[in-house]
Amino acid sequence: MAEAVVGVLIGKLGAALAKEAATYGASLLCMEASALKGLFGEIRKAEKEFESMKAYLRQAEKFKDTDETTGIFTKNIRELSFQIEDVVDEFMYKLEDDKHGGFAAKMKKRIKHVKVWHRLAHKLRDINVELEEAAKRRARYVIPGMQGQAGRGDHARPTNQNLCFAREDDVVGIEDNATKLKQWLIGDLEEKNYKIATVWGMGGVGKTTLVDHVYKIVKLDFDAAAWVTVSKSYQFEDLLKRIAREFSIVTDATNMEIRGLVEIIRKHLEGKRYILVLYDVWEKDVWINNIMEVFPTNCTSRFVLTSRKFEVASLATSNCRIELEPLGDKHSWELFCKAAFRSSDDKRCPSELQDLAVKFLQKCEGLPIAIACIGRLLSVKQPTYSEWDSVYMDLELQSNNNVIQGVDSILKVSLEDLPHELKNCFLHCAIFPEDYKLGRRRLIRHWITSGFIKEKENKTLEQVAEGYLNDLVNRSLLQVVMKNEFGRLRCCRMHDIIRHFALDKAAKECFCTAYEGHGTFSVHETRRLSINSTNIVPLNQSGVMQLRAIYVFTSSVDIDLLRPILASSTLLSTLDLQGTKIKMLPNEVFSLFNLRFLGLRYTGIETLPEAVGRLQNLEVLDALDTGLLSLPKDVGKLKKLRYLYATVSVHEGSFWRQGGVKVPRGIIKNLTGLHALQRVKASSETLRDVAALTDLRTFAVDDVTSEHSLVLRSALQNMSSLVHLSIGMSNENEALPLEQLSLPETLSKLVLIGQLEKKRMPELLSSWLHLNCLTRLSLMLSKLDENSFPNLMVLRNLCSLNLFKAYEGKTLCFSVQSFPRLRELFIWDAPQLSQVEIEEGALGSLVELRFAGCPELKRLPHGIEYLTTLDELYLEDAADELIKIIRQEGEANECNEELMKISHIRMVDFKSTEKNFWRRIVNRERNAFAG
Repeated sequence: MAEAVVGVLIGKLGAALAKEAATYGASLLCMEASALKGLFGEIRKAEKEFESMKAYLRQAEKFKDTDETTGIFTKNIRELSFQIEDVVDEFMYKLEDDKHGGFAAKMKKRIKHVKVWHRLAHKLRDINVELEEAAKRRARYVIPGMQGQAGRGDHARPTNQNLCFAREDDVVGIEDNATKLKQWLIGDLEEKNYKIATVWGMGGVGKTTLVDHVYKIVKLDFDAAAWVTVSKSYQFEDLLKRIAREFSIVTDATNMEIRGLVEIIRKHLEGKRYILVLYDVWEKDVWINNIMEVFPTNCTSRFVLTSRKFEVASLATSNCRIELEPLGDKHSWELFCKAAFRSSDDKRCPSELQDLAVKFLQKCEGLPIAIACIGRLLSVKQPTYSEWDSVYMDLELQSNNNVIQGVDSILKVSLEDLPHELKNCFLHCAIFPEDYKLGRRRLIRHWITSGFIKEKENKTLEQVAEGYLNDLVNRSLLQVVMKNEFGRLRCCRMHDIIRHFALDKAAKECFCTAYEGHGTFSVHETRRLSINSTNIVPLNQSGVMQLRAIYVFTSSVDIDLLRPILASSTLLSTLDLQGTKIKMLPNEVFSLFNLRFLGLRYTGIETLPEAVGRLQNLEVLDALDTGLLSLPKDVGKLKKLRYLYATVSVHEGSFWRQGGVKVPRGIIKNLTGLHALQRVKASSETLRDVAALTDLRTFAVDDVTSEHSLVLRSALQNMSSLVHLSIGMSNENEALPLEQLSLPETLSKLVLIGQLEKKRMPELLSSWLHLNCLTRLSLMLSKLDENSFPNLMVLRNLCSLNLFKAYEGKTLCFSVQSFPRLRELFIWDAPQLSQVEIEEGALGSLVELRFAGCPELKRLPHGIEYLTTLDELYLEDAADELIKIIRQEGEANECNEELMKISHIRMVDFKSTEKNFWRRIVNRERNAFAG
């Protein structure tokens, strides 16, 4: 990992040298110029040395665990790299500080900083001497075999930047156990009983794959379903809160006592069929003395516990226990071939590689996670004997100290095979808690602001970062949790075995440390800190200038206890407090001049002081869904800002949506590097300023009036790269001024809140025919009817259409070949809608159809039987007549005829809030291993 540290450092050294000419030009003092010359000279010297060293370090990484000399050298280089990074970061933020204040204040600071430049130059000179000495020592003690290895380079082909979503490839050799588990869980659902099934076995043996596969199938049969990770260091109160959240129980559990929380969970599940997966249970006591008493007993309940321990597995009801063993030779070979030859049609191993393939499988010891990792690693290599043999030799070099020896060695080789920029991204994923869902966008912003991502091949930083994320998934180092309707990764997670390895590696390399709230703990030396406990008193430390990032993953953190660590971490670049209950930021935050990422999403923050303008390097300010009503004026000073999110929740009848915040006059036009601005309240001045933001990809504006139409049009004309656009009117009775707007052809997602002028719709929609990239459209309060809705059908590339309180007609008709690519159709709060007509050949790609709040809808959509691709149908709060049909309380023939229309749909969900009725019909013919 020294190579990865050096890779980031070279980028920082280059950025510092890029300022050399401008800094000399601005220098008015001879002594200042002299001091700067010495400092830049040392920076240039360090850059050249590290550039030469980087290729060597990549190969040295393979030997450092088996050769003590190499291990000492790489550790030394890493420590020196950190010291140089500290010097460069201090120099950069002191240099930036020289630019602020009046002439007299600037001159005073520059004179004062001459001493700083001399000090930093002297410090850097000493480090460069140590660097030379380390290189000389390395030359004196050449590692046998290293000379031949050093020229090998990296033969790995870049993996496909598109996701393969190959988690289903792991479903090998589990068919019998899947059928057995499924039968235990849903075989006798009509009887009110209580059942525990357990799946146990060593780490990496496939427990997650089996349970996840079955859970996805059977959860549709239950009224409520939840999956919760317990882990070794669980806290009972926190566990209860997560159970409530996963069961979608809406409650403010922050200040609630345990007894109250138990009652809420029990009341919510009373009389329902429910299933709960408790993943990674380490102690029998979790169930017997804690969880068991939480749940009601007068209903059909199913619990699935996964564990590595037999004593936990022994909790199973009536021997409903599965012990997973490593895969046998046949299934190991099948899984290996699926992973290693995923790009070929027949998934077969060439005869010349079969002997090596057997050797690789011997290393894996039948563990699916190891087989998947090595298979994916080989899939990005050329399928030649020499290439595969090279990987095997690397595997042989690894030490085998871990209990799961094969996995440990394979993960080491997989990590070493990553380019240095991906190594940092991989270790960063271990910062998040166990089983945490890693959102694509959040990860990408973390990586960019941490300096892990560099532009290349005419791609934006975001595109490069997403390619890296796909690469980690394709190498089986991350698992896909969810993808959007276009097959794009939405969120992923890291397997607990891989996370344990990554955390151990990250701690040894001083990359990051996770604080779990127990044992002795020190933040000294580590560069990043992950806080997973409310007990942060032990973190009340000072003198930790080396810290670069703090991530908090517990909601009830006392931010005041972090004041000492924030005060001394002057070079902190990331502070992510997402989801915490804080209402104010401590003043120490606004002295963090090196801060790039400030994450306040889903917090209780109500105000930001003007001092936020001191954070001159800030690139991400994320205050989405907070209590923030306006932005401070000094946000306009944050000229490096790339993402600005600030929204509040607005109640629209039965809906909540994100509303805009006030923006002081004149601040937006200075933020010309913005890629995302979401969501501002409209004013003529603000919209004129927005016209200067030509790099915007995401723009959301609220409280628009007809008077803003021309200035909004002018602003949008400048946004040639816009992808997401949201426009909300200030008055729901006022029509959106869309005929005045010229939408960019790059637009992919459009959200419109307000009336659509019916008479102008044909003309308006015809002006949108150039929007070939528009795939998602959401309309709210649009007042569409039978005559105006068909105009939308010219948008033939739509994949998702959402109508929120947008349709006022009685009949909704989808004509032949309308919306041929639409996959999702949601219609909410259509109070007059009584009939839906779907002609044969319409909606040919529809997968999910949802009606909610349609009290006059008395029949299923006519023609729904033509929708052969439809997988899920949701009907919520429809007419009593339709409820009776579903309950089969009406005339028998009529009920049967209606229900036959939907017999081809895998899952149909009916719900009536008023009647307290819920029913789900599941057709299992599409599911694997159906019983």
